[in-house]
Amino acid sequence: MKQRQERLNPASEIVQKLGGEAKVSEITGAGLTAPYSWQYARGRGGTDGLIPQRHHVALLEYARTHKIDLKAEDFLPLSEEQRAAS
Repeated sequence: MKQRQERLNPASEIVQKLGGEAKVSEITGAGLTAPYSWQYARGRGGTDGLIPQRHHVALLEYARTHKIDLKAEDFLPLSEEQRAAS
């Protein structure tokens, strides 16, 4: 169940894996509040748990050089079929 909840909001999982909002802000060059907003629903001014694609490469490169298990698929939420199977 925990994995399912995390994949419904991949930004939260990725931010946690990489060391928190301040670290992700530093890696991406985004403002300090950006990683927080990525974890919020659109109705609250967020991105529904999705990190903007323009930041994916920097985050994946940081993870690779620091031996953090992060894959491109981690940026995507579970599909409807995957949710039903969980």
